[in-house]
Amino acid sequence: MARDGPVDYSAASMTHQAAASGLSIFQHRDFRFYLLARLCAVLAVQIESVAIGWQVYELTGSALALGYTGLAQFLPFLSLCLVGGQVADRVDRRTILAVCQTVMLVCSLLLLAFTLGHIRDVRFVYGVLVLFGAARAFHAPAGSALTPHLVPPEHLTRAVAINSTTWQVATIGGPAVGGILYGWIGAAGAYTASATLCALSVIWILILKVRTGRASAEPLSLSTLVAGLGFVRRQRLLLGSITLDLFAVLFGGAVALLPIYARDILHTGPWGLGLLRCAPAFGAAVVAVFLAMRPMGGNTGRKMFIAVAIFGAATLVFGMSRSLPLSLAALAIAGAADMISVVVRHTLELMATPDDMRGRVGAVNMMAIGASNELGEFRAGGFAEYLGAVPAVVAGAVGTLAVVALWAWAFPELRRVDRLESFARTKEPPATPAS
Repeated sequence: MARDGPVDYSAASMTHQAAASGLSIFQHRDFRFYLLARLCAVLAVQIESVAIGWQVYELTGSALALGYTGLAQFLPFLSLCLVGGQVADRVDRRTILAVCQTVMLVCSLLLLAFTLGHIRDVRFVYGVLVLFGAARAFHAPAGSALTPHLVPPEHLTRAVAINSTTWQVATIGGPAVGGILYGWIGAAGAYTASATLCALSVIWILILKVRTGRASAEPLSLSTLVAGLGFVRRQRLLLGSITLDLFAVLFGGAVALLPIYARDILHTGPWGLGLLRCAPAFGAAVVAVFLAMRPMGGNTGRKMFIAVAIFGAATLVFGMSRSLPLSLAALAIAGAADMISVVVRHTLELMATPDDMRGRVGAVNMMAIGASNELGEFRAGGFAEYLGAVPAVVAGAVGTLAVVALWAWAFPELRRVDRLESFARTKEPPATPAS
């Protein structure tokens, strides 16, 4: 298209234009309020996670007990996530988010009662985490499917990156605040802060004006329940990107063992655990901000595979480190690399999926994320119980690198993905011609 007048291609002008374009997404009212709700919700979860990890390890001294905290969340999440996706395609997604966030508020209050009541049986904590996992099974698909209703299609890629940035900012601040509160006031202070943030999240969600209504009119049946699984299986780009992330983090995740590293290997306190939990999010936030301002460019598929390989290598360095600064740097690099995979995977998911399927396809993606995170925590805890924390992390990192090599061979179409922006315009698979 012709333009009137000269065009300024200077570096300063292009940087200013990119920043202005990136910030223009905040003109959408509901998107701003949704970001605030998401920020409060993730802060609450991160503060709570630090408190639970330190408290359970302090009460039990067991790596396997830490693994059970992940398993307690994963089993109800896995059992209900497909149902949650079905509900997200049939019920207003704003209502689902408000109800689920209220349940998470109740979970924080129950953990506060556990602490103030001086209960030492950690099975109470596992029971609360089962309830939390059930709420997440409905919250995650609804939240994922709501995003395209908050911004126009041309802003969706930036919305995904900014959503991820918000998550990462909260994941940086949450563990740090949680560690400080736990060290200063104790677990009760952390759970009180978490409950307060959950309440604020409910308020921001209820302020949203968007109403998604009923996206799917199909009758309820087993086939509609599992339709998301069938859709992902047929879409090779989605199948490859989702399963790559699933197995890479399943093997390479070390979050469950951070209390052991903080106390027994790096010899720090709750504040050190908070820093370790912050580090991956710090690295991821830097990348997410960059991607929100500037598109990823070409050769996106190759960049994704390289990023996941860097994630595995950084985890390997963390596993062998005995230095807190080196451990923090390795975790930050791992988080930065993981963010590239997150943006590519989530953008492909939203762009390739029709609206009446987004809840169910989002549920499949969230099941994979849950399996990689919570089931990965159980794997790490189980390995560490019998092999030790360091061998468990090192073996997992090697497994991640093996997964990258295998998936690069098995999904050549994912490796050839070029530009996500062209996919947003054409809705066709963004692959370059095979050489």
